[in-house]
Amino acid sequence: MEKSPRTLEKSITKDKSHLYDVESLSTVKSNSNIGNLSNKSQLEIPQDGGWFAWTQAGLCALIMLNTWGLIFSYGVFQDYYRHTLLPNNNPSSISWIGSLQVFLLFFLGAFSGNLLDMGFVRSLFLSGSILIVLGLLMTSFASSYWQLFFSQGICIGIGNGLLFCPSLSVVTTYFTSKRSIAMGICASGSAIGGIIFPALFSNLLPVIGFSWTIRAAALIEFICLSVCAIGLKSRVPPKKSGGLFDFESLKDTSYVLFAWGMFFNLWGDYFAVHYITLYASTVLGLSTKDSMNVLMVLNGVGLIGRIAPNILADFYAGSLNVLIIVCVSSGVMSFCWISVSNRAGLYSWAVFYGIVSAAVQSLYPAALSNLTKDISKSGTRMGMVLTFISFTALTGAPIAGELIERQGGKYMYAQIFSGLSLIVGSGFLIGSRMVESRKFAFKI
Repeated sequence: MEKSPRTLEKSITKDKSHLYDVESLSTVKSNSNIGNLSNKSQLEIPQDGGWFAWTQAGLCALIMLNTWGLIFSYGVFQDYYRHTLLPNNNPSSISWIGSLQVFLLFFLGAFSGNLLDMGFVRSLFLSGSILIVLGLLMTSFASSYWQLFFSQGICIGIGNGLLFCPSLSVVTTYFTSKRSIAMGICASGSAIGGIIFPALFSNLLPVIGFSWTIRAAALIEFICLSVCAIGLKSRVPPKKSGGLFDFESLKDTSYVLFAWGMFFNLWGDYFAVHYITLYASTVLGLSTKDSMNVLMVLNGVGLIGRIAPNILADFYAGSLNVLIIVCVSSGVMSFCWISVSNRAGLYSWAVFYGIVSAAVQSLYPAALSNLTKDISKSGTRMGMVLTFISFTALTGAPIAGELIERQGGKYMYAQIFSGLSLIVGSGFLIGSRMVESRKFAFKI
């Protein structure tokens, strides 16, 4: 039996963690002839589970494996380019290639998120997948800095940008109280990819060379992304029209403070991913294989960081509350990196930092979704934040590289920059949380 509007409204607003706008659902009901699933499923409140919803989370994890997994492996490329392919380029200039990938992934968020809300689901996933595979194939033939900048930085970066925001936004519409767990499953793909691609590079590079190793990675991407492009489906019917930005969201104080918080947090959070391999080989004198192993440890423990804190967030504390804790912890661990002086210390540090850093990256989409009351704007609002924070992804690693260069190859200034960015970002998140509720025990 269908619920009455009053009963439906009560079921929606009963728990603040299920923030949905009743009026937006009425609007959805009027759009009965558009959508990617059946009309009945479009009108229902997310059931917070079921095989289809969890399948969508699994497919999103596969996208994260092939987008963020490759990005989190950039430390391997940074080390190889610095010592072999581009020996005349300094670390800062080489890091622009990896930073550009992350920048475009975030910057295109407003564009791809809005297209998702308008119903262009399949087009986004197909075009993004093609660009990533094409970029890798071009990278395998590249021999100069600018060829790598275009193929690995721009082409793969645009492909990432067309996949990342839409895939996350699709999954968030299938869940309410279990949203953080779903986001944790999605984000776990990046940790797995951060193990697979460095391991692939480490084992195949000495045997078949750089070009064929990259082509092997392209084959993995092609197979995985083809499955995702076919299987991912949007639950919410498309809106009739809308701009790239929802300017009403700029009047939402908690949303704006959250955006500034993640701006600073991600300025410092990606430093280790770009430079830990180079740090291991140049500062501590570790072998190339050992340096790659450190990166795999950093990425591998991210499985814990992407799932355990999300379970804690859903069942006990709330995603924003846990996000604040892990951001502060990441900042503290960045300062602790300064005291690392040997192989054992670096491995130990990589374990602890890898967990809290991964938690930062997996929790903020869930926290942002919980600040979004109108589900029909989920793609646009997430895309706006991603576009805003894209500039930190573009400049963070090059700034750190310049600080390392100015200090004569030492990392202390860059480590301080990373730690301070995370602490400042945590302050903005605390402000966002206080706007939502000043009660310490309130779950947000």
